[in-house]
Amino acid sequence: MEKKNRIVMPVYDMGAKVVEEVELDAHVFDGIVKKKTLYQAVVGYRANQRLGLAATKTRGEVSGGGKKPWKQKGTGRARHGSIRSPLWRHGGVVFGPHPRDFSVTIPQGIRLEALRSGLNAKIKSGDLILAEKIHIMHPKTSEFVKFLDALKIEGESILCVIDSVTDNIKRSTRNIPRLDIVDSRSLNAFDLLNSKKLLLTRDSLKNLTKRLKNV
Repeated sequence: MEKKNRIVMPVYDMGAKVVEEVELDAHVFDGIVKKKTLYQAVVGYRANQRLGLAATKTRGEVSGGGKKPWKQKGTGRARHGSIRSPLWRHGGVVFGPHPRDFSVTIPQGIRLEALRSGLNAKIKSGDLILAEKIHIMHPKTSEFVKFLDALKIEGESILCVIDSVTDNIKRSTRNIPRLDIVDSRSLNAFDLLNSKKLLLTRDSLKNLTKRLKNV
C-alpha cells in the first residue's frame, strides 16, 4: 500500500499469517526504476559469466601438412603448398573464434543503483513478499512447499533472499523447481529480473536497506 511516498508492506510468518506491517525506507524504495541502469548491469553481469573458451585452429596449428602435396608445376593441377590450407578438408579455419576475456568492469554505483531499481520494480508489480523469518527445523521439502503454497506463490519462479543460508534450508529447497536461494549480501539485479516473485526476510530487508542507503 502506497500513500504520499510511504510504502507499507505486510510481514508474513511461516503460516502465511500477517504478523505486522513495516514501512520501507523512502530513500531506498522511492519507486524509481532506471531501465537503462538495469540494462547496463544485466549485460555486464552476463558478459562476466562468459568463459570465452571457444577455439578453432588456424592452418599453422593443425597437425600435419608440412609436406607439399605435389610439385609446383607440371601436374596440371592447381598449385598447393599444404593439405592444411583452409581450402582443404580438415584444413585450418579462417577468422575462427579464439579464447578471449569477455569480462567488463561495472562501477559499484551502477550495480547498486540497478539493484535498487530492481527492488522498486518488484514492489510496483506486486511481486515482493516479506517474511518475518524462514526457519526450517527439519530438512523436508514438504515443509517449505507448504509455506510457499500458503503464500499462494507455489509454482512461480521464486527468488528467496535470506540473511543466512543454513544447511536445512539448502536441503529443503534443492528439489523445488524454479526456486533459487541467495544470500542478501550477494543479491544482484540479474537475480531479481530472472525470477517472477521475490521473497525477502526481515533481516535481509534490513541488510539491503543498509547496503543501498548511501547510493
